Amino acid sequence: MTFFLSTQSVIAAEQNDPYVMIKEVAGLTFERMKTEKDAIKQDPELLRKVMEEELLPYIDYKFSAFKVLGKQANQIPREKLLEFISVFREYLITSYAVALGYYDDQVVEFAPAVDFSGRADVTVRAVIKDDVRPDIKVAFKVRKDRKSDKWQAYDMVAEGISLLSSKRSEFESILRTEGVDKVIELMRESIDQPIVLEAND
Repeated sequence: MTFFLSTQSVIAAEQNDPYVMIKEVAGLTFERMKTEKDAIKQDPELLRKVMEEELLPYIDYKFSAFKVLGKQANQIPREKLLEFISVFREYLITSYAVALGYYDDQVVEFAPAVDFSGRADVTVRAVIKDDVRPDIKVAFKVRKDRKSDKWQAYDMVAEGISLLSSKRSEFESILRTEGVDKVIELMRESIDQPIVLEAND
């Protein structure tokens, strides 16, 4: 009980420092994946729950949704925009579950923090080191919310590929030619796909 309460308070405090926040949240997420490794192997869908409970509270999914829509967000009716954001939230959970599903107790090394005084947007870099496969360079883009004054992540970049940029490129032409309903349909189809764990040979 005491440990649980202290852990929660530490995370809340660390939203004042983007580097400490990302390091702590990533650590807790990977630690939970390690602790529940056997259960996840039996039921990979548990990864969605881990991402939603450990990672999503520190992701500004609304900002991410608007970044993906770009200027076309202004042309979408409010009701449909709210639907897009809601589905995009679930889509992000799935995307992170798939992206991090290969994790199998690798070592995560974070680059040193730099001075972020006066900044509202920083990139926290890390390397996932693996004894079997090549190291994976990842980065989390983090922004400071003007209202809450707290830091939240809004994008993950793996080996130079931005999750948001790739989704924006993927959806841009569909939005323009077939509309937001088609994009929502495609996201729902992706969400409905079962999580498949990559074999670690």
